Amino acid sequence: MSRSPSPTRASGKEADIRTPEWRVEDVTDKPPSEFEAEVISHLPTLRGRKLTTALAIVAGTGFTLFGYDQGVMSALLTANQFEKVFPETVGASSEHATLQSFIVAIYEIGCLIGALSNLWIGDRLGRRRTIVLGGIIMIIGAILQASSYSYAQMVVARVITGLGNGLNTSTVPSYHAECSPAAKRGSFIMIEGSLITFGIMISYWIDFACFWAQSSSAQWRVPIALQILFALVLIGGIALLPESPRWLVKNGRNAEALAVISALDDRPPSDPNVQRTFVGIREAVAMEGGEGKASLKELFHGGPSQNFRRACLGIVNQCFQQISGINLITYYATLLFERLGINDVKSRIIAACNGTEYFLASLIAIFLIDRVGRRRLMLFGAVGQCLTMVLLAILGSIDNSATQVVSAVLLFVFNSFFAIGWLGMTWLYPAEIVGLRIRAPANALSTASNWIFNFVVVMVTGPSFDNIGWKTYIVFAALNAFIVPIVYLFFPETAGRSLEDMDVVFALAYREGVSPVKVSLRKDVPYAGSPEADEILGLSPQERETKRPQIEEKKANEDA
Repeated sequence: MSRSPSPTRASGKEADIRTPEWRVEDVTDKPPSEFEAEVISHLPTLRGRKLTTALAIVAGTGFTLFGYDQGVMSALLTANQFEKVFPETVGASSEHATLQSFIVAIYEIGCLIGALSNLWIGDRLGRRRTIVLGGIIMIIGAILQASSYSYAQMVVARVITGLGNGLNTSTVPSYHAECSPAAKRGSFIMIEGSLITFGIMISYWIDFACFWAQSSSAQWRVPIALQILFALVLIGGIALLPESPRWLVKNGRNAEALAVISALDDRPPSDPNVQRTFVGIREAVAMEGGEGKASLKELFHGGPSQNFRRACLGIVNQCFQQISGINLITYYATLLFERLGINDVKSRIIAACNGTEYFLASLIAIFLIDRVGRRRLMLFGAVGQCLTMVLLAILGSIDNSATQVVSAVLLFVFNSFFAIGWLGMTWLYPAEIVGLRIRAPANALSTASNWIFNFVVVMVTGPSFDNIGWKTYIVFAALNAFIVPIVYLFFPETAGRSLEDMDVVFALAYREGVSPVKVSLRKDVPYAGSPEADEILGLSPQERETKRPQIEEKKANEDA
């Protein structure tokens, strides 16, 4: 197949998008002029920095909502009006402790169902429509929660709210990662992690403010209802944003994809970097089996794509976040401080301060993630969390006024280690590590893993403290110690690489028979779209001839 002649660049908006590297006929049956007009017609209104900022705000709103919903129940569990409506959660018996844990933990079951449903609807609806659906379901669930008058209604309402949150948390990270440049992708997603803690912080302070309405059920209904505002912002904001270019290519909508890439880079469609990204995505789709929806059995494929290994890494990564014990603090902060002998009001103030410090600590990761890398931050966080849990266990066994003060401080320290190492990491890493074709179902499973282990931790925490007390901390210390060698031996580095570059990393590791971890740390791995990468990915000579992107100065231009 011969190459099309080298084009002459047009001026203004209608820059010629044809280059020697690929032909319009490769991606559409339409004549070149018609395809170019279609690309221009699909150019988003927002471009460049404005578009990436809007993406960050909308994605961040989704995670603020997530954090708010996680933290809002913390102080409500011991609010007198909440106890009046839900007496099943009050009492010193193990049955009451279990029912209290269940009304909190059942939310995770809803999140699990929502995440798993993305296996079937994620690629069918696309990223934007899935997020809108999740937001609508969360609004319905929040209304039912805020209007609850029985334990059963609250349980059902929390399942519905969780269903919407599960859809969003398994979609938003992928959507944002697919619309972010490699050089800034880590910090962008880490901002989302910080906004989880921002939502938790807001929920703690709102709970404290409403605590004083002790003669009205508004004491707990208002904090729960306020999450509707975040959901409305999320739904309204997503309507202004374009679809993921990677999902568009995967579904054969090439003109729209090229237009979105052009807007994200704030460059004309004829720009070499825009075309390089477009061709790299198309090559990834071709290598992974072409356009269309991935079947679930593809998650179990090995070979050069190493789908099964990559999906497992995402699942385990999310599992590790939860077994660290963070939601031991997030969901039960007020109760934990009360267990340390702090009175009702002060425990709420300290819990809110804990949430504030948690948010501030999470900002550190934004500046470190692309400089230090993913692996080092995960290792740092796990080691710090392990040592903190060991100290909490030691001080808990002594249990006097002095050790109680130090234990309260250590809960702040644990949050800091987690915020830096693991908070945003598990929403970034699973989206980076898997290939485009299986990204939606793989992220659905990894997010489901988060909610399964979240449920387990939240469900067992109350009964665990009632039965073995401070020894609960020993369990989590051992789990954090277990995380360290697994991350070191099996988790490849993804920092500084495009999403398509990771396909090359795994294919090269498979061809050489070595660990992807070792390959990911090498500097000689070719960029996706280069002739060397095409050969590693097993693309045919004809495919390489018709889809060759320009690779000179790739990294410098891409980072710029």
